[in-house]
Formats: sequence, structure tokens, C-alpha cells
Amino acid sequence: MDSIKISDYMDRQAVLLKPEMSMATAVEKLLSHHNMGAAVVDGKGQLVGFLSEQDCLSVMLKSSYHCDLTSTVEDIMRTDVLSVTPDDSMLQLAEQMLGLKPKIYPVVEDGKVIGTISRSNVLKAMNLYMQQCYQNQT
Repeated sequence: MDSIKISDYMDRQAVLLKPEMSMATAVEKLLSHHNMGAAVVDGKGQLVGFLSEQDCLSVMLKSSYHCDLTSTVEDIMRTDVLSVTPDDSMLQLAEQMLGLKPKIYPVVEDGKVIGTISRSNVLKAMNLYMQQCYQNQT
């Protein structure tokens, strides 16, 4: 299992957000793509932040009291982003995801976001691995 790499199961069609994007647009992108969060990139594709559903929910809840949603992604995004590389071990990521770590990670190569890997992707990889183990035992 340790030989399975992030690149084998990552989502290469990741939703990417821009810092200047309105929160309303960002939320629409997350919802339409069924994503729990998305990397925020600058004009060169460099990772500058991350915006999760939880971050959006918090801002939208506060905004709902006054019926105003004027925030941008940059106002809300986290800048202390945990990321992985395509060559990182799926097993190590699975162990990391057991804690209070994010449920989705940007996959970064040479400073640029090339995809994302979610808990669902990791679960799929582990499920396939376990199926192979079972087949090899019978």
C-alpha cells in the first residue's frame, strides 16, 4: 500500500479559485462540482490559500443576518495550507487524514496546483488495495 502514490488517484480536474473571486461565485463553484473545498491560486497557478465548505458556511451564516455577502475568497481563505505532492504515499496520507487534518488536499508540483486528493479518493485507493489483497489470499 505504501507504494501507491497520490498521482494514481488524485483528481486532475480540480476546482481552483482566485483570491479576487466573490464568495458567492466560489460557493457556486464548490456546490456545482460537489467539492468540500478548493485550492486558491494566483495568476501563475501558485498555491496561495485554501477555502473549505466550513469557511464558507461560517461567513454565509454571519452574512445572512444582514443579507449581505460582500466578502471575497481572499478575505476568507486559509493561507496555512497543508498540501501533498504527486509522489507522496497514499498510506501516509490516509494515516494523516485520521486526525483533525483536512478532508481534501491540494496536490502541488513545482509550486503549482496540479490537482486535489480527497478522503473519498483515498478510500477508493484503499478499497481497491484491500480487494487485491483478498484476491491474492484466495
